[in-house]
Amino acid sequence: MNNLNEKENQIAGLIKKYESDAVNLLKEVVNINSGSFNLEGVRRVGDVFSREFEALGFEVEWIPGDAWKRAGHLVARNHGKGHKILLIGHLDTVFEPDSPFQSYTMEEGNIMHGPGALDMKGGDVIMWLALKALKEAGNLEELDICVFLAGDEELSGEPLSLSKGDMIRWGKWADIAIGFEDGDGTAVNVNISRRGVLDWTLTVEGQTGHSSQIFQKDLGYGAIFEAARILNQFKEELEGEENLTFNPGIIAGGNEADYNPAKGIANVSGKTNIIAGKVIVQGDLRTVSGDQLEQVKVKMHNIVEHNNLLHTKASIYFEENGYPPMSMTDGNIRLLSLFNSVSADLGYGQVHPVNPRNSGAADISFVAGDVIMAMDSIGMVGTGGHTVDERAHLNYLPVEAGRTAVLLYRISNMGDEIFN
Repeated sequence: MNNLNEKENQIAGLIKKYESDAVNLLKEVVNINSGSFNLEGVRRVGDVFSREFEALGFEVEWIPGDAWKRAGHLVARNHGKGHKILLIGHLDTVFEPDSPFQSYTMEEGNIMHGPGALDMKGGDVIMWLALKALKEAGNLEELDICVFLAGDEELSGEPLSLSKGDMIRWGKWADIAIGFEDGDGTAVNVNISRRGVLDWTLTVEGQTGHSSQIFQKDLGYGAIFEAARILNQFKEELEGEENLTFNPGIIAGGNEADYNPAKGIANVSGKTNIIAGKVIVQGDLRTVSGDQLEQVKVKMHNIVEHNNLLHTKASIYFEENGYPPMSMTDGNIRLLSLFNSVSADLGYGQVHPVNPRNSGAADISFVAGDVIMAMDSIGMVGTGGHTVDERAHLNYLPVEAGRTAVLLYRISNMGDEIFN
């Protein structure tokens, strides 16, 4: 810590002082089931964090999620000075009450094996510990902060315009947004770019008839061959584009076919001696920028609507609401550079940007386009997220909280030069 000033050394010392309190807080919330559909459980976790943030002097508000069929969101507000900073986490996990994975156990090496310990109750506690240290050091009043803990990150309520609307409004308020997801589970990588994701549905129709007459001019090729042509042409023309993926996740085809996207269930009927009359394909599309998304949508439309096989027709529909991309910006790069300096000065080494090709979507994407700087994945270190093998390496809890606290302290002492 030779490169820290006196105040920063004090903040780092306070992180150590309150580390055991942070671990106890993590144990408390991990043992509360908060699967996305367990509305009462999500609210209970929100109540715990409400208690903790109120003790730090934050104004706390619970936003009910009835309109999007989820528990809701917790907003904690510290009215301070300086740049407006939005800190993002979430309260829910992928483990519902019927999961066998309901509570934590401690393992050798200070490892917590528990539901949500990594993703992302650990990240929420890191955020709290950093702010606790700043409060005790007398520097929290220098920070204008909104903490936004979503109740439906793992399985967003619909429509997204409602479930993400409050977060988007806070994004428009903020200058800087920082997310505390676990990212790739390491302490050496963070996200300053994430790809957006949008669902698409391809519908193909063909002339049905006896299979003995397929390829003839009266009946043509049928819907399945046309769907195969389209999907193969997607692959041939688009797979080489950097940071782009498009995945046909489900396909249903036969004489008749229908698909219920809400339940993920397809129904088909047909016979081997009947030319397929209908195919439905649903998939997702991931792009790194809005421009890339629009360009790819045009290409996919052209493939679907032109050069159709004989007696077939096809259409593609793109969902209006998806996760927007978190594009790489100069501001994001500068924020990472500042975070990297903090990490090095604390003796924790360099921090590197994650290739967006290796990242999924996250809540920060809904605000990244409105802030000057954004960075994500400075949360807990561990392995096995979204599985019963989920583990958080608690030795890194003070590391991540210390880096966060000193970063926020340095931001509070910088004027507009931080953005230049």
